[in-house]
Amino acid sequence: MDTTIINIFCLILLFIGILGTFLPVLPGLLLSICGLLIYKFGTDADLPMIYIWAFGILTAASVVLSYVIPAKTNRKYGGTRWGSIGSVIGTIVGIFIPIPLGFLIGMFAGVFIGELLHDSKDMNKALQSTKGALIGFIYGTGFSFVVGVAMFLVVLLDMFNVI
Repeated sequence: MDTTIINIFCLILLFIGILGTFLPVLPGLLLSICGLLIYKFGTDADLPMIYIWAFGILTAASVVLSYVIPAKTNRKYGGTRWGSIGSVIGTIVGIFIPIPLGFLIGMFAGVFIGELLHDSKDMNKALQSTKGALIGFIYGTGFSFVVGVAMFLVVLLDMFNVI
């Protein structure tokens, strides 16, 4: 197969992977790491193996952190298990609601409703828990996004023999 076609395919995978860092219907960094691996082993690229190892570790860390960070920030802002469960349910429901960023709106609504189900008298606590979920989402998504963009740039720069 022509190297140019493989390179274009890899860049497309890497780009879709970047989109997947904030769109939950796409596998995110898993697509990016696939694009990186196809580029390294499917072409005659001289990309050093250290990049493969580094991005593999960062991808694994991102998967773990995407669960740990929101839970920690939710707890830091007074969230309970009810809010965490509501977050998961809200995200799943939000994915299927045909509105822009439905998954995100669903996640926040789920946290808020879950906290209100736990303690219907403390709306301030529910709002703080929702704030914690937002901050956790931003941190986790931001980390994944930076890793995805770095993978894309490393492949692009290697294609043009800059690195």
